[in-house]
Amino acid sequence: MGNSRASRLLHSLEGVAYWGAAAPVLARLPAGLGYRLACRRGDWLSRHQAAKRAELARNLREMLGDELSRTAVQQVTRDWFRFASCDAVDMMRLRHGARPLRRLVEIRGREHLEAALAGGKGAILCSAHFGSYDSGFSVLHASGFPVTSIGRWQYKYTASLSSAERRFWDRVYRPVRRQRARPNIEPWPGRFEVAALAAAALRANEVVTICIDAPPLDSDQARAVEVPFLGRRARLLPGVVTLAQVSGAPVLMGFVYRSADYSHQVLEISAPVPVEGEPTAAFQRCAAEVNAAIRKSPAQWNYWPSPVDLASLGLISPERAPAPSPRLPASVR
Repeated sequence: MGNSRASRLLHSLEGVAYWGAAAPVLARLPAGLGYRLACRRGDWLSRHQAAKRAELARNLREMLGDELSRTAVQQVTRDWFRFASCDAVDMMRLRHGARPLRRLVEIRGREHLEAALAGGKGAILCSAHFGSYDSGFSVLHASGFPVTSIGRWQYKYTASLSSAERRFWDRVYRPVRRQRARPNIEPWPGRFEVAALAAAALRANEVVTICIDAPPLDSDQARAVEVPFLGRRARLLPGVVTLAQVSGAPVLMGFVYRSADYSHQVLEISAPVPVEGEPTAAFQRCAAEVNAAIRKSPAQWNYWPSPVDLASLGLISPERAPAPSPRLPASVR
């Protein structure tokens, strides 16, 4: 147990050092070199975090085993760690304005978003904890589309973090927050104003983003619905459909894919997804798009190595999930 605690402490210290010191330096280097060095750090993490690597590979084999060969599982596992390190460089490239990262991100389907906003009711961009989504939303905002996100800043609520650690992560995420039209709308229990805040952004003809693959909190389980997901049935919250049906705002899907050179990315935005009719059936269409994105590029889904999150989603047995332990914010990985 002592070794386990020491290992977690070393991992936390290494993460803070990387995000606080190394990643800002890598972000100032030529993109090809900076991201290549970030990949080297990802390879180092993969070698030294054997338990996490094994859990990630096990979950891939269990859920995508019919689609991925043994070699492909190893490749996806390696890339997961590389992408995690590259995410930090993305965020650091936002520190001095969004231009350094905008040069590396191509937005495909912006005509769909422009057409949606022409209706005057705003637009909902439905996504997942997939790829460098936070930085991608910031690039979208800096490209002329006012963005407000529905989502929690996990570092504010992780019980094990000290006030100093929270201040540190608050500084880390400051560049992302600067590239938003409004503060994050955080949907914690008891925050009944969430829908009103989202509706206000839509009435202002802005873009509201929401990641629909977050594991429901215990207090939200009664509102969750079961939908087909990665060959299983996942329990997810269908709030995106409720918001769309009440506000009249169209729902578009948006995913950020990292290219083979690790430095360039593509933000793909779809045409509107039909959300008319029975809410659960409409939500299944959104979940199917998330499912397709994960199958297209599995290394970019954040939750693969987290048995706690996967069990909360209903994708693996709760018996495989240990009791929640202190951890870094999810996007730090």
